[in-house]
Amino acid sequence: MIITINETPKIVIKNVYYTYANGTTALKNINLSVNEGELIGIMGMNGAGKTTLIRTLNGLIRPQKGNVYINGENIKSKNVGKLSKTVGIIFQNPNHQLFSNSVEDEIKFSLKNLNLSKSEVQGKTEMVLNTFNLGKYKERSPLTLSGGETKKLALASIVCRDPDILVFDEPTLGQDAKEIEFFTDLIKNEIKKRKTIVIVTHNIEFAIENVPRIILMANGEIIADGPTEELLTKEFLINKCSLVLPQITKFNTALNSIGIKCPKDIRFKNDMIIFLENYLQNKKVST
Repeated sequence: MIITINETPKIVIKNVYYTYANGTTALKNINLSVNEGELIGIMGMNGAGKTTLIRTLNGLIRPQKGNVYINGENIKSKNVGKLSKTVGIIFQNPNHQLFSNSVEDEIKFSLKNLNLSKSEVQGKTEMVLNTFNLGKYKERSPLTLSGGETKKLALASIVCRDPDILVFDEPTLGQDAKEIEFFTDLIKNEIKKRKTIVIVTHNIEFAIENVPRIILMANGEIIADGPTEELLTKEFLINKCSLVLPQITKFNTALNSIGIKCPKDIRFKNDMIIFLENYLQNKKVST
């Protein structure tokens, strides 16, 4: 599990409400504090308000009631352009934020407002392309990339600006194991740099293995906020959010149902592997 450093509130959301023009109330009295250097996940059923909530962080959505504070400042009067230097959001559909003619130009465009010289932009662009394994695609249009490569380019175009806060909307959706591993390594590296990270996800296996704190939402409200391994193994909360129990939790229950006494506090894949190895070894010795 990724360990985070918690000291100073980076994000504070107080009594936030938001209703869409069609009358759908997406956020109801949201109160949330996220510390500097903290990694949190937001989970819940479709329509729970997750994406609406993260869009309040950089001004894409303005609360009709309540306030959002970044670094202790109310963002009510700040424009999206200014906020994007502090809060970088990677959308679920990367095509919504890619519009340059080439992969290389996409990175350069993202860097243009950082007051860098031409040579610095070129040097940083090359470094980013290499880091994200996109160098071989640099002259290609983003529209010709695979889904995984497009998502990686969207990541690169935001991370290269080095914002204090990174927000990811369903980053593992449609990704294979190798791509998820790359993303996991990326957020580990960003946490080491004391970045604050918010991840909206339906991937319960990813969350329980990598995200220390989970915010559960339903019907525009936060219904639970706490340690991931506690909340995501409570069946009544999982059902309320239309999620599914982690595979290890279900496997644990199945083992106990056939008489193999597996400790209930086993939450992670590696711990289960160790338990099964010890169980099989002990059974072999006893026979």
